[in-house]
Amino acid sequence: MNLLLKGGRVVDPSRKKDAVESLLIENGKIIQSRKELPRTGKANRKENATGLEVLDLRGMILVPGLIDMHTHLREPGFEFRETIASGSGAAVAGGFTSVACMPNTNPVNDNRSVTEFIRRKAAESSLANVYPIAAISLKSEGEILSEFWDLKDAGAVGFSDDGKPVVNAALMRRALEYASSLNMPVISHCEDRSLSSGGVMHEGFVSTEIGLPGIPGIAEEVMVARDLLLAEFTGAPLHIAHVSTAGSVRLIREAKTRGVRVSAETAPHYFSLTDEALRTFDTAMKVYPPLRGEEDRIAVREGLRDGTIDVIASDHAPHARTDKEVEFHFAASGITGLETSLALSLRLVLEGILSLSELIEKMTIHPARILRIPKGTLADGADADITVIDPEREWIVDRGLFRSRGKNSPFHNWPLKGKAVLTIVGGCIRYRDF
Repeated sequence: MNLLLKGGRVVDPSRKKDAVESLLIENGKIIQSRKELPRTGKANRKENATGLEVLDLRGMILVPGLIDMHTHLREPGFEFRETIASGSGAAVAGGFTSVACMPNTNPVNDNRSVTEFIRRKAAESSLANVYPIAAISLKSEGEILSEFWDLKDAGAVGFSDDGKPVVNAALMRRALEYASSLNMPVISHCEDRSLSSGGVMHEGFVSTEIGLPGIPGIAEEVMVARDLLLAEFTGAPLHIAHVSTAGSVRLIREAKTRGVRVSAETAPHYFSLTDEALRTFDTAMKVYPPLRGEEDRIAVREGLRDGTIDVIASDHAPHARTDKEVEFHFAASGITGLETSLALSLRLVLEGILSLSELIEKMTIHPARILRIPKGTLADGADADITVIDPEREWIVDRGLFRSRGKNSPFHNWPLKGKAVLTIVGGCIRYRDF
């Protein structure tokens, strides 16, 4: 079915567009994006006869389909936590038309067969576009590089050992050089485990007061510094995942001023929560890197504001109840984030940290540019991946209603404003809530 989306506010940073327009979609492509689409009575009759659906979207915001470049879809191997189908369902419910999934599956996505399996399962679910991130090293053990060219040929769009740092600096150098020759990004999980080992939350006043072992911010910052130096030395592009500390923001900002080819992301929980939330010992608050102090939260928000941090990604990490409903020390780290990411990020607009266009940049064209995927625009001829947002929709987070199999959200019962109400992927409506 073809679609005509009428009367909505179109915010498309790729064209520097913010205006009331109509979008006409045919055969999965945007064929017209105009303030006024000329339509005669005869044409209307013809289009209605051929199955044109007209949607009145006055009061809504139309943006390029949102892209989340950091998710964990768990399949293969951990289907009791999430499947590609359930994760894709959570994605479209959250307004995301495209997601990139990390390789820490079982088996690890370090070879063509796993990459092709992920793409095949995504095609079967026929919901969101799913882009596999392959492992930097075999089994993500940090010893032997994966076959980068073969993984790219199979459909991988980047490389990461996310969840595990690449400790060997020589291996990381080779990964940057090899990936750069293929025009692909390396996504770094920055952690020095000699500093973080044994910790379960941010090291600071709160950890001391409540008696939980801490992880100092320097555990992240040491590896950020190392990888920035490697990127500067090799001239290769580097993307730093889940930035959580003030020191990391400062290091990345300084590297950008020197011309280092670095991009960075953070997640909504790092600009929405602090380690104070752990006073209840709620394992839903246990994430990795951990929730940091207020000064870190402020620095992350400033990094988003001044462009130091390029991308907002959910770091969607669903877990089963048995992973979380245990003592805090033994609980798995991570939150289910796809279905709350947009609304939490819209708070930055309401609070004046970002303009709406700047926010959409960080959730569309910036991740598309880093991953080098042909998404993130509403230009004529582009794939009809579109997210429609009701900016006035007020709702209460209810993890029981999540489409994700993971219900581990620290935002359960939070009142939020702004919600994706229509998600269109390839010209097909994949989620509708109005």
